[in-house]
Amino acid sequence: MKLTAYLSGGMEYAENYGADWRTEIESWLKKNLNHDAFNPVRASEEFLGSRYPDVDFRLSKVNDFEKHRQIAKEIVLLDSREIILRSDYVICYYDESAQRGAGTKGELTIAALTGKPVYLIRGMVVPDIPSWVIGCAERIFDGFDELKNFLGAEYRR
Repeated sequence: MKLTAYLSGGMEYAENYGADWRTEIESWLKKNLNHDAFNPVRASEEFLGSRYPDVDFRLSKVNDFEKHRQIAKEIVLLDSREIILRSDYVICYYDESAQRGAGTKGELTIAALTGKPVYLIRGMVVPDIPSWVIGCAERIFDGFDELKNFLGAEYRR
C-alpha cells in the first residue's frame, strides 16, 4: 500500500507560497520511499485555475471580499478532506510564515484529531512555536535532513 504525506506549512505569507520546500520533499518522498504527497500549493493552483480562472485570489481579498471568502471556504474543505480521507501522515515546516497564517494550525489539529502522525520541522526556535502546534506533533526535527533520516528508517522497513 502506497502512503501519502500531506505537506503543511505557510503559504499565504511565505516566499513563493512555500512551494520550494514542498517540491523538494515531494520529490524525495517519491524517489526514496515511493510515497505520494499532497502538495496544497499545487492543488490550490489547479483548483483556482479550473474553477476560478478569471479571479486573482490574492487580490480578491481586497477587491471582492465575498468572492474571496467563498473561494477560501472551498479551499479549506478541499485541504481538510485531503488530510482526513487520503493522507497517512503530515509533514509540517513551521516557520514565521506558518505562524502568521491560520491554515497550518488547522491542518495540524485535524491530523492530531484523526490520529495521523505530524512530523514537524522547526523553522524557528522552540519557544516561539505555539504549545498547541507542539502538542499536535508526533516528532519535532531541527531540519529536513533529520526528518529524511527518520522517515527513511521508519518507512523503508
